[in-house]
Amino acid sequence: EVQLVESGGGLVQAGGSLRLSCVASGFTFDSYSITWFRQAPGKEREGVTCISSNYGSKVYADSVKGRFTISSDNAKNTVYLQMNSLKPEDTAVYYCASRNSVYCSEYSVNYDYWGQGTQVTVSS
Repeated sequence: EVQLVESGGGLVQAGGSLRLSCVASGFTFDSYSITWFRQAPGKEREGVTCISSNYGSKVYADSVKGRFTISSDNAKNTVYLQMNSLKPEDTAVYYCASRNSVYCSEYSVNYDYWGQGTQVTVSS
């Protein structure tokens, strides 16, 4: 059974940092890609950044470029999202999602498995 479990969210002041973790079970990263999505209240779910073992990482959200970094530890089956210089507009529920493909996609419809989400709140 495939499972994704996120952790690391919380309340942080603007300018602060958080590191989110996504622990995967039931599959290995060799043939999968993992994407972090986020959804703010009243907004559509947005692809933030993706990582693939074959093709590295991609950033989809222009607003996070230079501030957010995705990485993985294949030995731990874990993907991380390091978020620096956080802004109030980064406030959202963050989800990790996986798809059985080495090609990343920024579209949520292309993902098969989802975590439960972790809340990130950035105060001004």
